[in-house]
Amino acid sequence: MAKEKSRFSNNINIKNRKARHEYEFVDTYVAGVALKGTEIKSIREGKVNLMDGYCYFNRGELYVKGIHISPYAQGSFYNHETTRERKLLLHKRELTKLESQINEKGLTIIPSRLFINDRGLAKLEIAVAKGKKLHDKRDSIKEKDVKRELERIKY
Repeated sequence: MAKEKSRFSNNINIKNRKARHEYEFVDTYVAGVALKGTEIKSIREGKVNLMDGYCYFNRGELYVKGIHISPYAQGSFYNHETTRERKLLLHKRELTKLESQINEKGLTIIPSRLFINDRGLAKLEIAVAKGKKLHDKRDSIKEKDVKRELERIKY
């Protein structure tokens, strides 16, 4: 019998491409996310947008806000709120390290990638980032163009 193609996928890897352009990453962490049942189903369908997401501290805990997870089609009245605040699950020592880094001027925490690990759990890669100025963005674009030219010449 032929294998049916499922709507759900275990190899989800959703990236925040705009973040690489807007920010310079200083440090990255992998955090678990506290989700509801219909949220993980929408993530497995790949219906997530990380563009407007950011992280903040509230009473010593880290939360992510602005991530849009589309409602699950078969969710009925059990469906989740699309842009609700979600708690990030990190070790206490990682939280204190992050909080001390954020107190420095000009640093922020942004979500850079959402993926599902080997055990089937949704993980969010967050980055401590510093905002790029306009000339920094131009430099990074120029570096990418030079690298692309060299690759093209090589082949």
